Amino acid sequence: MPVEVILPKVDMDMETGRISRWYAKDGDAVTKGQLLFEIETDKAAMEVDAPAGGTLRDVSAAEGAVVPVGQAVAWIFAESEEYTPTGRPDAAPRDPQEAPLATAVKPGPAPASVPAVEKPTGSETDSSMGTRATPLARRLATEAGLELSGIAGSGPKGRITRKDVEASIAVASPAVQSGEPAAPATGAPLHAVWLRQGSGAAQALPVVLIHGFGGDLNSWRPLFAGVQVDSPVLAIDLPGHGGSTRHVPESLDAIAEEVERTLEAHRIGSFVLVGHSFGGAVAATLAARGNADIRALALIAPAGLGPEINSAFLEGFVRARSEASLMPWLRQLVVDESLLTRPFVNATVAQSADEALRAAQTTIIDSYFADGTQTFDIRPALASLRLPVRLIFGAGDRIIPAAQSAGLPGEIAIHIFAATGHMPQLERREQVLKIIQEIARAAV
Repeated sequence: MPVEVILPKVDMDMETGRISRWYAKDGDAVTKGQLLFEIETDKAAMEVDAPAGGTLRDVSAAEGAVVPVGQAVAWIFAESEEYTPTGRPDAAPRDPQEAPLATAVKPGPAPASVPAVEKPTGSETDSSMGTRATPLARRLATEAGLELSGIAGSGPKGRITRKDVEASIAVASPAVQSGEPAAPATGAPLHAVWLRQGSGAAQALPVVLIHGFGGDLNSWRPLFAGVQVDSPVLAIDLPGHGGSTRHVPESLDAIAEEVERTLEAHRIGSFVLVGHSFGGAVAATLAARGNADIRALALIAPAGLGPEINSAFLEGFVRARSEASLMPWLRQLVVDESLLTRPFVNATVAQSADEALRAAQTTIIDSYFADGTQTFDIRPALASLRLPVRLIFGAGDRIIPAAQSAGLPGEIAIHIFAATGHMPQLERREQVLKIIQEIARAAV
C-alpha cells in the first residue's frame, strides 16, 4: 500500500504551512530519510524527510502552495508496487502525529530565495526601532531591502507577518518586478544571507563566506549542516551569481568594494573571512585593501596564484543547459562523485536555465580568465598581509592545480588534502570546518 506524505505540524500554533521548495519531483526514486521538501511558517523553515523508500507520485502541492496541516502532498509507492493514481489534493487532513505516515522533520536552511537565518537580534522586537515582527517577516524584509518601520503589521498587537512584508514588496520593489535581484539590506549592492546565528559564545567573531565561480551562497550550506558553531555566519553572493546583480565589475578591486559596502550595510565589525576559488581571489583583494576589519583569512582552492586554470570546465559549465551536459563538468569538481547530491545537481540545472545569469558568468570568464588564463595575481596581496592566513587545497584539484600554492610566504599555513578535488569544503568538510573554527577562536 502506498505511503502518504503529509504536511506535518511543526509548532503548536501551526494550522497551515507553505511549501517553499521541493527537492524531488513526481516520478523520482527516493529513499527513506531523504530530504523531500521544505516548509515555511511565520516562525521557522523546516525540512521534511521521506517517510519511506520508493517512487514519489501524485505530488499535489506545488512550490509556494499553502497547505493545511495533515493534508497529503504526495504518495510514495514501493518499488514492487503497481502504480495507480492515488493523490487526493482535497483529502481531509490527517492527524500529523499518526504513525507510520508522519514524515520526519528537522530544522534546516531556507531555500535560496529566502534568507535562512536573520542577523541575530535576540528578540522578535527590534530594540532600536520598536518594531514587532515574526522572524520570517524580518528575514523577508531584510532580503528585499525594506525597513520594517515602514510596514503596517496585521498580526496580534500590530506584529508584522510574512503577508505584510510580501504585500510591501509587491508595491515597493521595482527591482523585483523587473527581474533584477534586490539588495538584501539598505545600501548593500550584493545579496547576502545569515546562515547561522552562532551559539552566542562571548566575543565570537562573525565568519563571512565568499563562494567560487558558478556557485552561490547556498554552496556553503553543507559545510555547516547539522553543526552548531560559535560564530554568526554571513554568506555573500558575488556579482553575476545567486541573488546579486548581473552586472560584473571590471576588476577585483571593484568587486571587493561592493563586498565592503555589503558588509557595512550588514553592520559587520571585526570578522574572519573565508573565500573559495574565484571568491578566494576576491577575499585576498578585500584583505589587502585594508578597509575592512579582517582578523583572519582562509582561502580554499583560491584563484590568482598562477596562470593555469581548467578553461574547458569554465566554458563547458556555462554552456551546459541540461543535466546530461552538466554532469561531466560537475564531476570535475570532486574526487568523490557521491557528494554530487540530487539537490546539488537539481539546483545547478535550474540555474542553467537563467540566461542572464549565464551571460554574466560568461563575462567573468572573458574578463578574468581570458584565453584560458588567470589574468590576475593575488600573490602581492597575500605578501602584504599582516594577519593569520590559511590556504586549503585538494591534491586532486582538476580546476586549479594545487601546485600553485608553492612559493607563498612562509607564515601562510598551507593544508593540502589527498584524494580531494576543487571543493575541500565538501570532501573534507570536518577538517575544513575545524580550520575555520580554529582561526575564528584565535582571532578574538
